[in-house]
Amino acid sequence: MIKDRILVIDDEAGIRSSLKGILEDEGFEVKTAEKGEDGLDMIKSHNFDLILLDIWLPKMNGIELLKEIKKHEENIQIIMITGHGTIETAVQATKLGAYDFLEKPLTYEKVILTAKNALKQKKLEEENIRLREKIKPRYELVGKSSVIQKLKEKIKVVAPTDGRVLIYGENGTGKELIARLIHQNSPRKNNSFIEINSAAIPDELIESELFGYVKADFNHTRIGKKGKLLEAEGGTLFLDNISEMSLKAQTELLRVIKGQKFQPLGANESLAIDTRIIATSNKPLKELISKGTFREDLYFKLNVIPIVVPPLRERKEDIPLLINYFLKYFSRESRKKQKKMNAEAMMAFLNYSWPGNISELANVIERFVIMVPEVEIKASHIPLLVEPREAQYIPELNNHRSLKQARQIFEREYIHNALKKNNWNLSQTATDLNIEKSYLDKKIKALGITFFG
Repeated sequence: MIKDRILVIDDEAGIRSSLKGILEDEGFEVKTAEKGEDGLDMIKSHNFDLILLDIWLPKMNGIELLKEIKKHEENIQIIMITGHGTIETAVQATKLGAYDFLEKPLTYEKVILTAKNALKQKKLEEENIRLREKIKPRYELVGKSSVIQKLKEKIKVVAPTDGRVLIYGENGTGKELIARLIHQNSPRKNNSFIEINSAAIPDELIESELFGYVKADFNHTRIGKKGKLLEAEGGTLFLDNISEMSLKAQTELLRVIKGQKFQPLGANESLAIDTRIIATSNKPLKELISKGTFREDLYFKLNVIPIVVPPLRERKEDIPLLINYFLKYFSRESRKKQKKMNAEAMMAFLNYSWPGNISELANVIERFVIMVPEVEIKASHIPLLVEPREAQYIPELNNHRSLKQARQIFEREYIHNALKKNNWNLSQTATDLNIEKSYLDKKIKALGITFFG
């Protein structure tokens, strides 16, 4: 079980020692500081749940320190310690954000009761935040680039309508997020958002997932399963990877869209529905139509409002904003001090092509938050976090690799090392390797080269 962490800031050694002993006996993890400046430094490098802060401190007094802490650490609970004749100042401190105050001489019971109440209040506030987060998308649509501004405007226009939406974009660009934002800004926001990943469900099950089924068992008892269409009644049905849906399921879906009703498998009657459909594809559907694997009439029904989500490489000015957003998010999730990234590391991230788009960026930042012990992330940390790669092993004859596989392994390792050497600057790396930048970009994608190998 994780212990609550408490910092005691008081210039009297006796009080620091007494409070440390009392609180540690109650199972808390306690650190102490004699000066406000020292305490502020500790707060910047540690996560504390509660601070016991003396009002009268040398140089920076308790009120000044309280104001400074609240600028950066809003969710830390602070209890002021005050002597006789300073109650008015203590009351002022509560107005500035302190939870409560303790009056000297301190008593064991009062210290423990006030500390526990403050920590209980903190946990209630954090639980409220978590509950609010659950009803929101995990990530916001972060960015100030022109393409993202246009996308935000389009969502505002599209969301209040019932028009079907077809969202295009590469893997990892955030197509599901766009769908959820449309739903949450629509009149349907208080009803269900139901998802089907067409690529993850076998052909023989997609119809039962969509329409549900009814049947009789050997006792003639009717049993069945509610389909996603019925679950999404009054809300939104999100069809992810619609390009992977079988032709048979496409035909049934088209029938549903045309008639605004469907028939569960095994049922004798149809059910009327009121469901908005939002679909996504990472493949050009017109090409699939020409190949005969996607119905043209379904395409026209779904493509009422097309939305294209740009890849990350086309909105590189948003990368610093996304990095800061994910650093904050994952630091909070991991209960770690919020990290920051220095200019050199930031440049490496800007130079990288991000073939996995935002999903890859989020994965990298989460790993940095967990694995880097320092508060500042530097370019020197990037190679330290590289996973052991297949390419690091010499392809010997007895491991049954073909010449083609061995060549790919060597090529991947060679290009990866060149990229690291040039801090992921594609232009400089292409020059070093004597190849075109566009060819290098294709090689990076084809060989699956990432920050982590």
